[in-house]
Amino acid sequence: MSKMSRVRRRLPRLTGPQAGVLSAAGVLCAGTAAAALLGHPGIATALLALLGGVIVAGILLLFRRLAKVQRAGLAAQRDLRTTVEEMQRRLVAAVERERLTAGDRHLELAEAIARVKQITDRKAAATQLLALPREFEATVQLFQGFTPRAPMPSSGDFALNPTDLLELLHLVRTRKPRLVLELGSGTSSVWIAYVLEKTGGRLISLDHDAGYAGRTRAALAAHGLEKVAEVRDATLTPVDIDGRDYPWYDPETLTDLHDIDFVLIDGPPASTGADARYPALHMIEKRLADRATLVFDDAGRPDEQAAMAAWTERFDGLTREGELLGRHAVLAFARPPALAATHA
Repeated sequence: MSKMSRVRRRLPRLTGPQAGVLSAAGVLCAGTAAAALLGHPGIATALLALLGGVIVAGILLLFRRLAKVQRAGLAAQRDLRTTVEEMQRRLVAAVERERLTAGDRHLELAEAIARVKQITDRKAAATQLLALPREFEATVQLFQGFTPRAPMPSSGDFALNPTDLLELLHLVRTRKPRLVLELGSGTSSVWIAYVLEKTGGRLISLDHDAGYAGRTRAALAAHGLEKVAEVRDATLTPVDIDGRDYPWYDPETLTDLHDIDFVLIDGPPASTGADARYPALHMIEKRLADRATLVFDDAGRPDEQAAMAAWTERFDGLTREGELLGRHAVLAFARPPALAATHA
């Protein structure tokens, strides 16, 4: 390859208009120089002016070229920005999909572990199996005392199981309370109302869940027990006890109740907060009869144990009867004579 070819290849390529302007400028320069040398100043001046025009045209052409380059650069920037944003969106979407997939896998794993635990927990399974005859016998005894006027609500799970119900109803039947206060309504409301219908008592149930209270009312109505039992909506309201606020049933729902001689403490549920049932005796103690029975559900839980210990220490005349009814604890309340006279 010759030296001239290498030089020509290194030079920038010119467009047709650019080559034309350069050629015209070269011709005009040569013509101007020749006219000046031959003593024709007028022609040289004219050629010089024409050369200036060609130079101006070349500059304009250059500016136009630069403008096109700038527009092309801006368009490339826009395209690049669009591409980057699209890549970012795809990346975020991919990360989100992976996160959701990981969450689903975590849930599936947790459910699988729970199923395996249920299958492998032979002790718990054996306990439940051994409890079946006892619960069946309790169910038979429950229905021996009366014939329901409508299908009975189910027991177990959050509701009392047949064994607990049987022992609770035995207490109500033998102690014949005139006014029963139930904190938390449900299956037990219907059973207690049937017993009170025979013994001549009355049931007032409080429930913070309006939907649950409505279902209990419907069940009582289906059994024709509205005259015996009443379910009251009682939203959870902060009550102050020793400088601490607890969410508990609205005290306004208790204003007309006096001489309560039987209390079933089955609410509020533990999910509403720590020590959820501790306020109960503080709020109803002055509304109790001089002698009353308190049945505390879920008595084996730490919060309930702590509440009963604090009550027996604080309230004169309150004692543990010492008998546990399934998951229940029974407390006896006897107002001291001096306080009974004041209370009367």
